[in-house]
Amino acid sequence: MLAPLRAPGPVENAAEKTSAHSGLARIRDSAGATASAAHNILLVEDDPETRSSVVNLFEDHQFAVHSICRRHEISRYFACNHPDLLILDLQLGQDSDLNLLRELRSRFDVPIIATGDRCDEISCVIALELGADDYIAKPFGLRELLARARAVLRRQNCGRTARTNGSQRGGFRFCGWTLERRARRLVRPDGSPLVLTKAEYVLLVAFLEAPQQTLSREQLLHATRIHEDVFDRSIDVRVWRLRRKLEIDPRAPEIIKTQRAIGYLFTPPVEAF
Repeated sequence: MLAPLRAPGPVENAAEKTSAHSGLARIRDSAGATASAAHNILLVEDDPETRSSVVNLFEDHQFAVHSICRRHEISRYFACNHPDLLILDLQLGQDSDLNLLRELRSRFDVPIIATGDRCDEISCVIALELGADDYIAKPFGLRELLARARAVLRRQNCGRTARTNGSQRGGFRFCGWTLERRARRLVRPDGSPLVLTKAEYVLLVAFLEAPQQTLSREQLLHATRIHEDVFDRSIDVRVWRLRRKLEIDPRAPEIIKTQRAIGYLFTPPVEAF
């Protein structure tokens, strides 16, 4: 069930209607400037009432939405389409759903907003750790979901712009590793490539651009464009995932060290090329 939207009062004069419509227009012009039919959303939701409500809301705001209710249809959809955003309903207690989220993140570079019935911190951390860009617990407000979708899409667009602006830079070398910016490819010291998710790549670049400097969680949140609605401990989750790929022993890290009560330090010298 979705949290109900507040119904308007029984009496509303013409001036109030005009003001309300003008205010909504301004909000749509500013916050929803990127929300056009060019943005395609895939909604995976098995509850028909929720699915209908979400589809209607997003279509009212000029999004193109394709909705499915069965998870096995996801691969079939991705075979012929590439959505700008995936809204995925999860049952976080079920291994099949956890594996699904992990598989989607490893196979497709698409922003994911996970929804679920659990509202505790652990559920949010699990979803983020497995690759979701955001998590929202049910029952949620429709307007909140719309705002979060717009925020994720804005970050996606900013990331593309940043990658375009920085594409002329070759990359970085550290401890035998090489990060090639144009190809967004990380190469191990033995020459083999290592796949990074979008979130891991952006976080690593943030460290490589400020080596041997202590970066606070707030600085990393800003650098990786994680919006304020997600608590800053989500950075800890992302650092842990990056450590698992870079460190020999992620439980005793030598490359990315924790600075207690402050943030993190990327310890090796970095060569930009």
